[in-house]
Amino acid sequence: MTQIERITRMEALLDKGTETVRRLEKALDDFAALQPDIDELQAYYDSDDWRTDFEADEAGLLPKDLKRGVLSEDGVYDLLEDYQCLKDQIRTIE
Repeated sequence: MTQIERITRMEALLDKGTETVRRLEKALDDFAALQPDIDELQAYYDSDDWRTDFEADEAGLLPKDLKRGVLSEDGVYDLLEDYQCLKDQIRTIE
């Protein structure tokens, strides 16, 4: 590898590393900012309100065009589990 090729390659690695670190920093900031929303979702999922909303959906009392993935037991549970796994993974990196 020539000197020019080596410098060019290292410059490409620097650019790639810099961009990846910046994207990860942004993603970690977004993830940290999500905590209050996750807490609110968890509280709703554990509440009587969720059960009431779920039962209303099961009884066909909600509008058919209402987006209601939050009433899917698996959807909320899976998100909360994934969120916690990512938090644990981040802790092991620190």
